Order: sequence, then C-alpha cells, then structure tokens
Amino acid sequence: MLDIAFAKPALPKSGALALLIHEGEKPSGLWAQLDEATGGAIARAFDVAEFTGAKGKTCVILAPGANLSRVLAVGLGKPAETTQKILEEAGGTIVANLSREPSIAVANNTLTAQQAAEVALGAVLRSYRFDRYRTKEKPEDKPKLAKLTVLTAEVPKAKAAWEPLDATAKGVFISRDLVSEPPNVLDPPEMAERCRKLAELGLKVEILGPKEMGKLGFGALLGVSQGSVKEPRMVVLHWNGASGTARKLKDKPVVFVGKGVTFDTGGISIKPAGGMEDMKWDMAGAGTVIGLMAALAGRKAKVDAIGLVGLVENMPSGNAQRPGDVVTSYSGQTIEVINTDAEGRLVLADVLWYAQQKYDPKFMIDLATLTGAIIVGLGHEYAGLFSNDDALCQKLTAAGQATGERVWRMPLDEAYDKQIRSDIADMKNVAGRPGGSITAAQFIQRFVNGKPWAHLDIAGMAWSTKDAPVTPKGATAFGVRLLDRLVADNYES
Repeated sequence: MLDIAFAKPALPKSGALALLIHEGEKPSGLWAQLDEATGGAIARAFDVAEFTGAKGKTCVILAPGANLSRVLAVGLGKPAETTQKILEEAGGTIVANLSREPSIAVANNTLTAQQAAEVALGAVLRSYRFDRYRTKEKPEDKPKLAKLTVLTAEVPKAKAAWEPLDATAKGVFISRDLVSEPPNVLDPPEMAERCRKLAELGLKVEILGPKEMGKLGFGALLGVSQGSVKEPRMVVLHWNGASGTARKLKDKPVVFVGKGVTFDTGGISIKPAGGMEDMKWDMAGAGTVIGLMAALAGRKAKVDAIGLVGLVENMPSGNAQRPGDVVTSYSGQTIEVINTDAEGRLVLADVLWYAQQKYDPKFMIDLATLTGAIIVGLGHEYAGLFSNDDALCQKLTAAGQATGERVWRMPLDEAYDKQIRSDIADMKNVAGRPGGSITAAQFIQRFVNGKPWAHLDIAGMAWSTKDAPVTPKGATAFGVRLLDRLVADNYES
C-alpha cells in the first residue's frame, strides 16, 4: 500500500506538491509562499489555464522552480459544500495525475485532521494495482509513487483519524485482490484458506466442507457445486468487538452474507463464450463480506459481527445439476431448478437460513452479483437494494451517499412472489425475464424467515471497465466501505 504520512505545513524541498484549492479562494499560506518562491509562476499558470478551484478541475505545472518537479492544483469547489467524498476524490485525483512521482506533499490551509485523513484515504484507494501476474512490465509503465504526505497543523489528530481509515482501506484491498484473482488460482478451497489467514486480525474463522454441509442438509448450495471437481466451502467469520472474549454476545450480532461463485459457466444452462472470463468475479459478494470483516477487525470496531460466505464453482459435467432437478434446501423448502445459471440465489438460500437459525441476527445483509437485470435497470451507478425493513434501507442509503457507494431501493411485492411458484415444488428458481432482479430478491426473501434483511444486487458495481477517482479499472470492492460506514454510524457500542 501507499505509504501515508502527516506533517506540519512547509514547502517540500523536492518532489511534487499538490495544492487543494476551494473555488474563489485567495492565495495564502504555502500557496502564497510557493508563488513567491517561483516568481509568480503559480499565479500565471492558473490564469492561463483559467483554474478557479471549481470542483474536480485540475491544473498541472511542470518544473515551476523551488526544486519541485510538478505542482498539481485540484479544485474542491465551494467551501460550504466540501464533503468527505469530494476530499477522497481529490486524493484519488492527485495519485492519478502524479503516479510517476516518487513522493507527493499535499497542502491546503484549512484542512482539519479528519479531512487530511480523508484525502489520504482517497489517495490510497486510487493507488491500488493488481500486478501479481505481470512478469514483463516495462519500468516506464509502473507507477513510482511510494509516499504521500498530507500537510496539516494537527498532525497527532490526523494520525489518529487515519488509523481506522487505514484499516478500511486494507479491507478494500483484500476484497479487490480476491475479486481480481484468476479462477484457476482462486477456487472455493483456496478462497476458504485465505479466509483462515484472517485469524491474524483477531477474527474467529470456521470452515465447513461438503461433508459438514451435507449433514446439515445444504441441498441447494451442494446442488450448484456438484458439477465441479472443486469442493464447495462455507466460511463463517466472527468478530466479537463488543463482547470481547465473553462466551455470550452482549447483543444480537449484525450478519453479512456473500455469494461466492468463484467461476460461473452457467452450468448446463451454459453462458455464451463471449465475456465468460468476467465470471471470475461472480464471487464479489463474498469478497466484499471478507474485506468488510477484515476492516471491522482491523479498526477494532465495537460491534459483534458475523460474515458468512458460500463458496462454489458452477461447472457443466456428467454430474452437474440439470434444469428440471428438484433440490431440498436447508430450510426444508423444495426448489425446482429451471435454469442452472440462476445459481447464486440457491447458494444464498442455504447460507441465509443457516445464519438466521444459528445466530438470531439483529439484521442480515446479503451481497451478490446476482442478475444482469439490475444492470439494465440501474446501469453501473447504483446497486439494487431490496429489503423488508424501511429503517435499515434508510441507513444503507445514507451510508451509500456518504461513501459514494450508492444504492437504490427496488420493490418487493406479492405479485412478483407469485411468479416463482412451481407446479411440482415449493418454488422455482427463475420466473422469466420481466422484473428478473425483483423475482430473484423475492426468491431470496423466502429464506429470511422474517428477520430484518436487505439484499444488495451488486452485479453492475463489482467490476469497473474504466478508472474512477478512487477506484482504478478492475475490481471495485463495492460494499466494503458502504457497510463499514453503516456499522460505524449506527451499530457500534
């Protein structure tokens, strides 16, 4: 990860300097000092570039003097409208523009300690790279940036504010790493073993294999996995941040459940070949839950939380599940499998029932790259939110607005539920194309048993085909920061 430091405001003796400037702001502090030291070069450059500090606008000045290689000005917009999201995006913009610089100092006259930490978070998130399998990358194609120093008058407070954000960023990186891995490396057993290593953070890790799940009666999950030679796993991650080492939890835990299909061919209902390589990230819901639990443990969140991930590979073979099969879920409800490519909801069915039966949660939130239909409806701007609890929806929406990981509530209704009735079983796993993301959510709701619950369909958000201010192209780890913020704002004791 990018090395982050905080220091008192002073002109750096070398490297690059990033100036964060509000719209209409007049030169003062380091900005004024630098302009004087460079013989007015900064003011002239801003004038020529018509840089006013408008939100998101930038101005790069090459070798302006004062031993600096570059000066980058980043607009923050109007002072009264400066949010955490704007500051994080400014940090990300700095890294995107100055990645070839070995070191960067960041200055703004009015940054509080918390704001300085937020700029640092954006910079770290944008600096992520997954280059594990690049063996012949040219030096000029690699970023040189190793250290970013945010200048602030409140250095000790900024360091303290950075600690929990640093833990959250590490959780995001864990999630992005998992989602980026190729499917021949990250199969269900390997993903479970990587979860086991998180015990180093203080998480309790339980791993269930096919024998344990078979004894429990996980017919829906095991039906998905039976076509693959890779054995399925369910992993349970415990963080007792409120109860500590007490045998009993102080309160009902908050529970997060992730779909972890490490590769999805569609099974017998096989997908088209074009673009199937993207299905390595059909485990992004599980990746988010794992990254979230690492973040909660890393920042010592004062909450009792449990993360559960169902890990399978969906493959066609002589032993694969067939369209027309009927499976019995852990809940005892039977499911007619109409389409083997609607497998994620089958995995969630067993894991959600297990979660609510064993842990009696305060609420359950599941995350899944579940349907292409949600992308048709919401594009790549919002995750679909389905819930039986209005208060939980409001809290998720607020957390999404604060972090930029936005969610949009979609309907649940008995009319949609009727569409998944089966002629020979309790339900079928698909109901046709109309309202596909809604009927999928209605299916999942049948395994919630009345507990407060929200389902996040993140199919349009788990992977990005282009760079964004704090998210480089590739795995996004969508949901880690959203749910971490949800917990921090509402559920920590």
